[in-house]
Amino acid sequence: MTVTKMTWRPQYRSSKFRHVFGKAAAKEGCFDGVPITRSVQDNNFCAVNPRFLAVITECAGGGAFLVLSVHHTGKVDPHHPRVSGHKGNVLDIKWNPFNDFCIASCSEDTTVKVWEIPSHGVFKHITTPWKELQGHSRRVGLIEWHPTANNILFSTAYDYQIMIWNLDSPEQVIKNPVRTISHHPDVVLSMSFNADGTLLATACKDRKVRLMEARSGNLLQEGNAKVSKASKALILGNMKMVVTTGTSRWNDRQIALWDMDDLSVPLLQENLDSSSGVLFPFYDPDTHMLYLAGKGDGNIRYYEISSEKPYLHYLTEYRSPIPQKGMGVMPKRGLDVSSCEVFRFYRLVTIKSLIEPLSMIVPRRSESYQEDIYPMTASNKPAVTSEEWLSGVDKGPVLMSLKPGSQVEEESFPDLSKALGNSLDPARTSNRPGMLQLSYNIQDQLATKERNEDRALSQGDGERLALSNGEDLAFCSPPKTENELRLKFHKQQDEIRRLRELLNQRDVRIKQLELEIKNAKNTQPPCSL
Repeated sequence: MTVTKMTWRPQYRSSKFRHVFGKAAAKEGCFDGVPITRSVQDNNFCAVNPRFLAVITECAGGGAFLVLSVHHTGKVDPHHPRVSGHKGNVLDIKWNPFNDFCIASCSEDTTVKVWEIPSHGVFKHITTPWKELQGHSRRVGLIEWHPTANNILFSTAYDYQIMIWNLDSPEQVIKNPVRTISHHPDVVLSMSFNADGTLLATACKDRKVRLMEARSGNLLQEGNAKVSKASKALILGNMKMVVTTGTSRWNDRQIALWDMDDLSVPLLQENLDSSSGVLFPFYDPDTHMLYLAGKGDGNIRYYEISSEKPYLHYLTEYRSPIPQKGMGVMPKRGLDVSSCEVFRFYRLVTIKSLIEPLSMIVPRRSESYQEDIYPMTASNKPAVTSEEWLSGVDKGPVLMSLKPGSQVEEESFPDLSKALGNSLDPARTSNRPGMLQLSYNIQDQLATKERNEDRALSQGDGERLALSNGEDLAFCSPPKTENELRLKFHKQQDEIRRLRELLNQRDVRIKQLELEIKNAKNTQPPCSL
């Protein structure tokens, strides 16, 4: 007689991200009083990097957007200066992934403009762009930066064309794109690159998904609109899969997963609900988590993606009674690793004129750095130049570690760190927002000073710009209006707070060194006579 042993297996899938939860910022941590645009375009209307938050605003007589410091939350001045150089409504904005002070915008006036943002922020209206791209014949609805090549920008408009631009061209107004892709019979609704930027996936208004070579524009695959009607397409990093959101035959909101080698039949289809808002997919290649946020919804669903069946694993959802109009996403290098934050949204709440940061957090008891949830991630350094990419060179993204003390960003400022006695070491500033902001501001002043000195050299020795503490003297002049006085006051208070933080940090460092010297003396063996 043989006895068979019964083995118990859990009904759920083991995952370190099973208990991820969303934590919305408190009222004082939000941006209040922001006149968010009323445009019906299916875009995010918001772009974020570790220094600035940009949001498209409602205005009369052309298009404009606000650029705010991510650290200065609270009530936004209704007369805050804007970036306003477009003649029509702004439809999309995107930060340069390799330059935190460069942002691109597209508009109904058929142009794409690239702007340089001062390191100290926007204190006066900006109307003159760094580059202006003229090539589309109808309004431009979407722009995307190349993920690995420096100064390569993709744009698509209602003329059904995708244009590739090289911003390293010497002209200020660029009228001829590097290449034009003309595979779409209707408006392109979304564009997405793979990790190394060699492939481009698009979703078109004809509800088809297309996969093409990013450089040449050669069409590789085309999906079947009869199976799933896609409105947004997103390549899932290096997993060789594409996720699309759209509608089913019965107009239910649907998510579909496709194999990049065969777009004829999806690997997986799942109907979600019967709402009418567009679903925006967001993917984190480091954690393999997929987030779905619907326009007009208050909830955000999140899943975990695997390379084996059933591919899509539902985790849970964040729920809020307040609907969102758009979403901004902070790059991984701007997250707070000390609180185990793995993703951060910036929800645009139109009914309250509010921008609400929402952190996705992995619950951990330890406050130390968790290496298992923070693998090497894409940095802010380009892998290739624009000339190299156009000549046929392909490279994967330059990776960096999020562990405090090993960030790529600090490598450009070695002398500054030594001069301050390593007071800008991220290992000691990651848990202190004041010190982290201090390091950013000191780096910003150094970058401003170098930029102004280079500009002065190019104009001649007799036309050098006068500098005071790394800023133009124009910004050091007495304030003339109440708004300028208030800005000067807040800036002075921030400076005092930063200096106090720096002094406290120095005192702690001195005590640590004294203890180390004392311990070294106590452990030193006695000298033998």
